Amino acid sequence: MPRGLLLRLGFCLSVLSLCLYSYLNRQNGLTHLKIRLPQLEKEIKLISEENCRLQYEIDRIESPMRLIELAHRPEFSNLKHPLMKEVLTLPEGIALKTDADSTSGLW
Repeated sequence: MPRGLLLRLGFCLSVLSLCLYSYLNRQNGLTHLKIRLPQLEKEIKLISEENCRLQYEIDRIESPMRLIELAHRPEFSNLKHPLMKEVLTLPEGIALKTDADSTSGLW
């Protein structure tokens, strides 16, 4: 009888140890994620600030006042507005047509 009791007690202790190990392993994983979370938040904040800075830079470069200022510079003096007869416009349907549509009889 004591031998059967010892086997059951040993089995119960083994299962308890396995459950405890699984619990501690899960807690270690959560702790690792909690440590990593502030680093990721800081990285996201830096990326967001960089995006704002770059958007400001794009807005500044594309502003109409800056473009007009650039147009008056000597290096861009050769640029001029095109005349209406120099501007080509195509109807929407013609622009979407491909060469394959017009030569479909060959293939």
